[in-house]
Amino acid sequence: MIKQAKFSIGQVVRHRVYPFRGLIFDVDPEFDNTDEWYESIPAAVRPKKNQPFYHLYAENDESVYEAYVSEQNLLIDEDNTPLRHPRISIEFTRNASGDYQPVNVAKH
Repeated sequence: MIKQAKFSIGQVVRHRVYPFRGLIFDVDPEFDNTDEWYESIPAAVRPKKNQPFYHLYAENDESVYEAYVSEQNLLIDEDNTPLRHPRISIEFTRNASGDYQPVNVAKH
């Protein structure tokens, strides 16, 4: 059974285990990546496929990148520091309260 996504596009989240945070720019209702990608995750921490997976404009102290993360590994990010991934300023606007809104909602 596919469950309803807990997080939404434009929400800032952080990884439960690894030190990075990011902005959700797309959501898959369940796993939709390659088997090679999935098998590269260590078995001890490999998530189940039947949950939402999120595409993030992610960042850590060293770099910015795109990440694909299972719902079980995400938490709401309480840090209101602006994210620095260059795609964010193209695809989202940030309001005075720090929330991100997609520039073109009909894009996906």
